[in-house]
Formats: sequence, structure tokens, C-alpha cells
Amino acid sequence: MSTRNILIDTDTASDDAVALIMALRSPQVRVLAITVVAGNVGVQQGTANALYTVELCASQVPVFSGAAAPLSRPLEDASWFHGRDGLGDRGYAPSARTAQKEFAVDAMVRVIEANPGIEIITLGPLTNLALALRQSSALASNVSRCVVMGGAPCCEGNVSPAAEYNFWVDPEAARVVLRSQLPIELVGWQLSRGSAVVNGREIEEILALGTSFGEFAVYANDTAARAYQTQTGEVGIALPDPTAMAILLDPALSLVSTEHSMDVQIDSGITRGMSVVDKLGVAADPRNRAAWSDVVDRGRKHSVVWEMDIPGWKKALFKALA
Repeated sequence: MSTRNILIDTDTASDDAVALIMALRSPQVRVLAITVVAGNVGVQQGTANALYTVELCASQVPVFSGAAAPLSRPLEDASWFHGRDGLGDRGYAPSARTAQKEFAVDAMVRVIEANPGIEIITLGPLTNLALALRQSSALASNVSRCVVMGGAPCCEGNVSPAAEYNFWVDPEAARVVLRSQLPIELVGWQLSRGSAVVNGREIEEILALGTSFGEFAVYANDTAARAYQTQTGEVGIALPDPTAMAILLDPALSLVSTEHSMDVQIDSGITRGMSVVDKLGVAADPRNRAAWSDVVDRGRKHSVVWEMDIPGWKKALFKALA
């Protein structure tokens, strides 16, 4: 099987960094570029975190810094969850590497256009990708898969009762992407909950691997684990971005997925950033045409992953950290 080309767009905090490790250490893919967007932390800090992770993996993949704020809103970061530096405030030394001078959105367009069939995965707000779609009308036609970690298509959100953080922080960008012709596979944050959480016994097993990757994955996520317990009552390390990366690397880990029209709420009310999935196919009903015309008329339905192979996901995580 030939190696697949991928591009990663990230707002690099603690769980993003673990996802980067999974991709950079995988023989299944070749990471052509890492583009960074403001989200969990500011874009400068997120770029520094990506560079640190790339150096940890002894990789030479180029890192590009991108949008410093959402399309039309001020940035509201998640430092309360991931720590001020996004990596649990453990004082990791800056990487000796530096980011490329090219703006991430320009790099994204260039890399995708030069590599037809490329797969992309977004781990943060969709600002960079929305800007790239606006810049290049042909962008979507060159992408074979677009795995989006975002949304809460079936349940409560993690930043408001209705919304997951990546969609909530820049809902306008999420709407641009969801209304595009990209072949999206939506991996909502709920897939990282429950038995998918890395529990205390598994944390000890990861540390027992005795690798720098395992230690970093555990300790950089310590602050996030405490915040997650406060938020949900669940104990352990929840890793939304690595679950999405696992599905990108091994599509067989997606056990149940279905295709639907979908959109996102952009109004700044209690449903800001809500991912709206037309599970019953009622968007085309004449009573809904006014609200859904832009979505339905484009004819693109996206895949929503509802269930993943949790033992398979954890096996993939352990393999990446070994």
C-alpha cells in the first residue's frame, strides 16, 4: 500500500500534540505540512507547541503559522482547560526550529493544489480552511478526505449546552467549510468520552512504556484531565483530537457513520456554534427550504461518525507512544 499524503491543521494544545505524534510516527501517512490556527491558545503559542512536538518526533515537516483570530469575532481561547501555554504549563523548552515564513492559508492552498488526492484533518477552529476555500475555488476537488474534529452532533457541547469548542469559537468558518464541496467526515467530541477516555490504569501503562512520547502525552494533558473531570465528572484523559487522528489513519476504526446535510448556527445566542445534522432528511421539505436552501442546493452531504472502535483506538494510541 502506498503512503498517503496528509495535511494537518491544528490549534496545538495538549490533545492536538498527541494527535501530531500519532501522525508523525505513523508509517501509513506522509505529513506534508502542519498549519496552525488560533484556538485553544493564540496562534503564536500554538505554532511554538507544534514546533516542539515536531522536534520531539525528530521530524522535518514544515510548520506554518496562520489565522490569529476567527473570521469575524475576537478569539476566546481555551487556556482555562489546557493551561496558559496549551501544554499544561509544565515549562517545556522552546524548540530550536522556527516556523516557515509563508502564511499558513497560502501554504494550505499550495500544498493541496500540488497534491491531488491529499487527505486533510482539522483539529481546531476552521478559520484557516475557510480562508483557503475562499482563496481557491478548486481546493475541494483536490481533497479525497477531510476529517474534521468538531461539533457535537448528538449531544451536549463542551463550551455551551449546544456547542463544541471548535465550532463555537468560529462558527462562521465552520459554516463556510460545511457548505463547501469538501468530503467531510465529522468526528464529534462525544466520541472521546466514556470508555474512550484514557483511564488511570491505562495512564500507568503508557508511563510504563518509558518513552518520551508517552511521558509527554500524559504530563502535557494533566491540566486538561483535571479540567475535564471538573467539566464532566469523568476521570482520565479525554483526547478528542487523537480519536479523530486515529480514524484518519485507520478508517476501519469508524464503525458507524451516515451521510447527512449539516450546517452550523452562527447567531450569537444560546445555540451559537451548534452543529445541526439533518438525520431524518427533512431539510428539503418545503417548510424548511428558506433556512436550508444554501445547504440543500449544493447537493453535498457529509459523513458523521457516530461510533468508533474504542479498543482499536486505544491500541493505535499505545502503538504511537511506544
